Amino acid sequence: MSDVARAGSIEPGSGQLTADVDATHGLDLYRRMQLIRRFEERVYLHYLQGELPGTLHQSQGQEAVAVGICDALRPTDWITSTHRPHGHALAKGVDLRAAMAELYGKATGCCGGKGGSMHLGDPSVGMLPAIAIVGGGNTVVTGLGLAFKLMRTDQVAVCFFGEGASNEGAFHEGLNFAAVQHLPIVFACENNLYGASTPFHQVSLVPDVATRAVAYGVRGEIVDGMDVLAVREAAGRAVAEARAGAGPVLLECKTYRFAGHSRGDVKGYRSREEEVLWKERDPIVRLRARLAATLDAGVLDDMDAQVEAALDDAIEFARQSPLPRAEDALTDAYATVISGGSAS
Repeated sequence: MSDVARAGSIEPGSGQLTADVDATHGLDLYRRMQLIRRFEERVYLHYLQGELPGTLHQSQGQEAVAVGICDALRPTDWITSTHRPHGHALAKGVDLRAAMAELYGKATGCCGGKGGSMHLGDPSVGMLPAIAIVGGGNTVVTGLGLAFKLMRTDQVAVCFFGEGASNEGAFHEGLNFAAVQHLPIVFACENNLYGASTPFHQVSLVPDVATRAVAYGVRGEIVDGMDVLAVREAAGRAVAEARAGAGPVLLECKTYRFAGHSRGDVKGYRSREEEVLWKERDPIVRLRARLAATLDAGVLDDMDAQVEAALDDAIEFARQSPLPRAEDALTDAYATVISGGSAS
C-alpha cells in the first residue's frame, strides 16, 4: 500500500477521518467539493449551449485545494483568486445563486454581471473579485495583509495562484515584502503541472515551488493537493502561524486539472496515461471512499441529490434574473468619499 493510500485509511465505523475531522465534518467537505465539481461541469454544458457569455477556465480535480484551505479560514479572513476562481468562490462562501448569475452576466450576480467567470468575488464573504492577470494577486494580497497588520486584527489573507505565477516578478516581490513585514498571509500555490500548455519543468529547474521560500526566510511546505484532509491540515498550520504573527507561509499543493486550460484546449500536450493516473487520485472519489467506511451509502447519494437540486435552483435563478441596465455601466467606477458627514 502506498503512503498516500495508507494515509487515507480509516477504521470502519470509527466516525473519525482525522483527529479533528469527524464524519459529519467530512460530509460537509465532500458536499463542497461535489458542489464545485458539478457547478463547473454544468456551467460548461450551458456555455456550449450558448447561455453564458464570456469564457470559462475550469478547475475539476483541484477542488481539494480550495475547500481544504478555505475550511481552515474564518469568515473574517480574506482570499484573492485567479482566472480559475469558481472553486475558490464557492469554498469561501460566495452565494451559489449569485455566482451562477454572475456567469450568466446578470444584474443579480455577485459582481452585478460585470465580472463574469474570471472575476468572481464578494467582499461580504472575504473574497476580492478574482484577478485574471497571472500573478496579479501576489502583490494585491500584500495590501490586505498590511491592512490587517496596521489595524492590529488577527485576520489572515490567502493568495491562490498557479505554479506558472511563481516565475512572475509579482510572486517574488509579494513574497519578499510579506516576509520583511511579517504579514499574515498564506501564499497557496496550486501546482497543477502546466502553465496553460507548458510543463513547469520546462520553465524552472527548481521542481518544487515551496523550496523557493527559503530565499525569503519564510517556511515552505508541500502537500498532496488531491487529498482535502491533508490540505486542510497543512493549511491549518500555515494559517495559525500567520495569525500568530510569525509571518507568511508558502504552501504548495500538488494537484491536477482534469479539464484543459480553457474551453478550447484539447490537451494534446499531455498523455492519456498521465490523465488516467491523476484521475485515479480524484479528491472527491477518495474522500467518498473514506466516508463510505463510516457512513451509509444512501447518505452520500442524498448529498449528491441535494447538490443537483441546489444547482437546478441556481441555474433557473440566473436564467430568470434581469440583465444589467445600461446606466449600471456608470456605477462602481469611483469610491464614495465621506467628507463632513456627507457622501460626495
